[in-house]
Amino acid sequence: MSDNKKFFSHNTLESNAGWLIVMTIFVVAIAGLVQIVPLFFQHSTTKPAEGVTPYSALRLAGRDVYQREGCLGCHSQHIRTLRSETERYGPYSVAGESVYDHPFMWGSKRTGPDLARVGQRYSDDWHRIHLRNPRDVVPESNMPGYPWLQNKPASNVGDISAHMTALRRLGVPYTDEQIANGPKELEGKTEEDALIAYLQGLGTNRRAVQAAKTSASN
Repeated sequence: MSDNKKFFSHNTLESNAGWLIVMTIFVVAIAGLVQIVPLFFQHSTTKPAEGVTPYSALRLAGRDVYQREGCLGCHSQHIRTLRSETERYGPYSVAGESVYDHPFMWGSKRTGPDLARVGQRYSDDWHRIHLRNPRDVVPESNMPGYPWLQNKPASNVGDISAHMTALRRLGVPYTDEQIANGPKELEGKTEEDALIAYLQGLGTNRRAVQAAKTSASN
């Protein structure tokens, strides 16, 4: 008995790298599960926030372009509860806004501004100019241009119907009609059109709900 106690002593862990690694992983795994598992049962993280709807086929294609081009590497979509952030970007982010995001687009890297509430803040034409040559509208910008997006058909992004079907299996409530009409929605559109459609929708649902509540209270 004393040998067992001695074997599992703190001293053993500190002097045996192998056991220290194993026990560290075990403890971190338990702590992670305690934090993560309850989130799967909370309505605030599993139910969509007011006004949040699944992405249209065009916006979903734009989101794919956003991921492919690595936009999240410089632009977060996560407004924290700090006053400095809410005054600059708008209401802080809540989990219910990302229910239909697979993967979600939160993150913390901000070489450029946060885009969680960028929808409708600028015109489509502004976005076109900005994507083709950012310095034409923001002289101090160090963002690279993406001029080729204007020439690439949105249908090249991938099989949009298959993508929507896969998302439905993950819980996104797409109808059969929406999935069938997905390719038609991309007809005649470019990757630039799709990306702009995605950007123009970011944060607008939350804004619309707040505007409706304000209007109702008045």
